[in-house]
This record gives sequence, structure tokens and C-alpha cells, in this order.
Amino acid sequence: MTDIKKGLAGVVVDYTAVSKVNPETNSLLYRGYPVHELAATQPFEAVAYLLWNGELPTDAALADLRATERENRALPADVKAAIDLVPLDAHPMDEVRTAASLIGARDLAGNGSVLEAGGSVEDNLERSVRLFAVLPAIVAYGQRRRRGEEIVAPRDDLDYAANFLWMTFGEEADELVVDAFNQSMILYAEHSFNASTFTARVITSTTSDLYSAVVGAIGALKGALHGGANEAVLHIFDEIGSAENVNAWLDTALAEKRKIMGFGHRVYKRGDSRVPTMKAALDALVEHYDRPEVAALYDTLESEFVSRKGIYPNLDYPSGPAYNLIGFDTLTFTPLFVAARVTGWTAHIMEQAAANALIRPLSEYNGPDERHIEGYVVDAAVLAAAERPAEAQ
Repeated sequence: MTDIKKGLAGVVVDYTAVSKVNPETNSLLYRGYPVHELAATQPFEAVAYLLWNGELPTDAALADLRATERENRALPADVKAAIDLVPLDAHPMDEVRTAASLIGARDLAGNGSVLEAGGSVEDNLERSVRLFAVLPAIVAYGQRRRRGEEIVAPRDDLDYAANFLWMTFGEEADELVVDAFNQSMILYAEHSFNASTFTARVITSTTSDLYSAVVGAIGALKGALHGGANEAVLHIFDEIGSAENVNAWLDTALAEKRKIMGFGHRVYKRGDSRVPTMKAALDALVEHYDRPEVAALYDTLESEFVSRKGIYPNLDYPSGPAYNLIGFDTLTFTPLFVAARVTGWTAHIMEQAAANALIRPLSEYNGPDERHIEGYVVDAAVLAAAERPAEAQ
């Protein structure tokens, strides 16, 4: 019998130079750099450059990237109009997916064949930068319109993270808040062949275009078992209410065999290496906003769940309450993930295109044996073709 690997668990399907988890140090590496070092020392723009180009930028290269990013920050009027057509009670990931699709359609119009639409390395790098630049406006406007607020234009004097917060809230954020947000974006930027990245690579392998691959990745990220997990963490916090209620809530949740989102990871067995960095950022936000009850609930649930199940938090566990403290609506959390992960997706799309092979796995059939429609007479030519030796077909 065929050895089926459900979910492709443990299956190595290709090489990548973009990222890996180092099992010896339990560290997530972007192009060889531990992500916690990048989060502590680099702006998100520099990490995006690293993922796309393989090395950290020189001062001149970073300045060029920042200039291009600033030129492409504004939300195009037709994209804003398309977002406005999405029902307000739809998930904001539907806005992001729709906007990315329209941006791609506009950019690729007149390109002709699918192969031409796939684009050169230079084309795809430019497209990656443009998506990276405009996604904050898409995400920020999505939250503002659901609150009944007007769009906020970008500011050229602010870096990526500070401008993202400016467009979302219409006021300059404190440096501590900007730093915490910048670190979260770096931590979410890339994670090897996760579900959404693999989706993007599968689409790319057909020689489809970069935008189609990104749209597919957005669809994969929408699921609660992937990008939606940080939203679920906040729903759990809302259910529990306070640290005093943790034990009773956990008793019920475990008795009902509920999946506790924010804990466990397919790759990490000794705890998610990104958590300490994000937890430190969360602790700083707790102190900044004077919200000790958030830390109490967080710490109590983590301690109780780890002691009972031996399963440790993943990045979604600290990022959810951190985003909440900053002021993001819970429904905005997964779009924030998109804005970060688009850097990793596009790095993988370009890597897949550079050494492409169509991704087409096999399956083991377990349906009914061959059967026929009563009264149907098989055409002689069809029957003859079926009876030819396999090598002759």
C-alpha cells in the first residue's frame, strides 16, 4: 500500500535559500540571519530587501528601496473603489484579495500570453516592491472604512512601520509602538514552505503570474489554521475575560476537545523561536499602555496550558494581544499578516520561477472500482485505444 503523507507532513519537495529553522539552535533564519537579530536591529524595509536579494542592503540600496516604496504607498482610486464594493460585513481578507487581484489585472493588462505575464526577474522584483508598498494602505483603509472613517493619505517623511500606523489611526505613533509593530512585521515576513507560501509556489509553477500567486496565497492565509490564528487568540482572550477565569475556561475547553489556537506548531517542537522577541514587544506595550491585566491573562493561560499539555505558544499568541493594544481591530490581524508575508511570498515566487518544475503530486484513489452506465455501448475506437499497450499511447 502507498505510504500516504496527509498534509505532505515530513515531505521535502524542493530546495529553498530563503529561510530555514536551524534545529541546533531552534532559530528561524532569513537568508542565514536569525530573525530575532533582524527584528532587534533592522527596519522592515531592510528585511524585505534581504528576502528578495539574499543580502542586507547597503545604505544606498536601502535609500533606493525606501524611495520606491514611498512613491507607491498611495491607494489608487480604482482600487479604493473596488474595496468599497466589498460588503462591510465581509472579512477584510476579502478586501485584500480583491485589491491585490485588481492591482495585478491593471499591471498585466496587454501583456499577452501567460508566459509573458509571468515576467522577468526584474519585472517581478518591481511588482514585489509595489505590492509591499501599497498593502499598508489597503489594510489601513479596510479598518478605517469599517469604522466609518475617511482614508488617511500616506506621509513621505515616515518610514514603513510609522507610516502604516499613521494611515491606520491618523496620528503619529510613539517610537516604542512603532518599534513593536516593526518587529512583528519582521517576525511574520517569512517561514519556509508554509501553506500559503506553498500555494504561491504551486501557482507559480504553472507559469502563472506573480499577482495570481499572491492572490492564491492570500486565500490560503485566510484560514484559521494558518493566518487566522492570531484572530482566534483574541477571541479566546475575550471568552476568558480575566486571569481568574483561566482554569475554569481551560477545564471546559479541554473537556470539549477544543483546539486552543496560538499554541503548537508543525515545525517547532521546543517552542516557536519567534515568541520571545514578540513577547518582549508585548510586555513593552503592556507597560506603555498600562494594561497589566493583559499580561496576567496571557501569562496565566500560557502557564496552565503548557503545564497540562506540554504544548508551547507560537507567534500568534503574543502578536494578537500586541496588535489589540496598538489599536488594530481583531479582523485586521490577518491582513497585517498579509502585509508582512508578501515579502516572503514574493521571494519564493521568484525562487520558484528561477528553477521551475510544475508541482503536480499524485494521489491514491480510494473510490469505487470501475463501473458502467447501464445500456451504454462503448465506442469501438475508444475500446481499441484503451486496449493498446501503455507505451503506444
